[in-house]
Amino acid sequence: MIQIHPTAIIDPLAEIDTNVTIGPYVIVKSDVCIGSGTTIGPYTTIEQYVNIGTDCQIFQYASIGGAPQDLKFHGEKTYLKIGRGSIIREFVTINRGTEFGGGLTELGEENYLMAYTHIAHDCKTGKQVILANNSTLGGHIIIGDNVTVGGLVAIHQFVQIGDFAYIGGKSAVVKDIPPYVIASGDRASLHGLNNVGLKRHKFSKSTLQQLKKAYRIVFRIGLTVKQATERVRAEVEQIPEVKNFIKFIVESDRGVTR
Repeated sequence: MIQIHPTAIIDPLAEIDTNVTIGPYVIVKSDVCIGSGTTIGPYTTIEQYVNIGTDCQIFQYASIGGAPQDLKFHGEKTYLKIGRGSIIREFVTINRGTEFGGGLTELGEENYLMAYTHIAHDCKTGKQVILANNSTLGGHIIIGDNVTVGGLVAIHQFVQIGDFAYIGGKSAVVKDIPPYVIASGDRASLHGLNNVGLKRHKFSKSTLQQLKKAYRIVFRIGLTVKQATERVRAEVEQIPEVKNFIKFIVESDRGVTR
């Protein structure tokens, strides 16, 4: 059963699945798909070319799929995809992609976007990402799985954030953040492993020990990236998490936060 408030304006070309609830004064434009079980709060606007997964909650006054804030954008047909089970709170703004950036902004499953979050064009997030109030993502940012971004954080264009990283509030992030670490400050710097978050996600004691060894070699004893990666491969057990940690650092184009 679909519940649509009589004041909502729904384009006939929008595709709305079963068990969707659409509140008062919502605007849904053409070429929009809304998955089963999703709730759209009052005064929300959903622009063209947006695909919203099942069981999402979008609260009042959100702006979903607006045109990119990019001077190179001239009305091309680009897209926004929102993963299953995501929660989008009040006054969140999410822009579609640009042709230059691949044409797609994509949120993974079970993301939690708190009030006033902004996600710019061509960003991509993994699963179970938390963006706290007023966090701002510039264009072309890639965020891994299970990342937490604190309130009032600004992340520069083209930055990548590794899996299970934690970024403290009021930080300015201008370089890549490796997986499994804590970063904070203006400009953001590293403060060790995200031990609390890793323990909450059931990382074993032995895994934490190996990651701690790798972190120390890379960031604490003054080696170059090449020297550090060689030592990590020689001295640290090559479990998947250590391999992921080193791979991220070696492949960083923008440079890694230290």
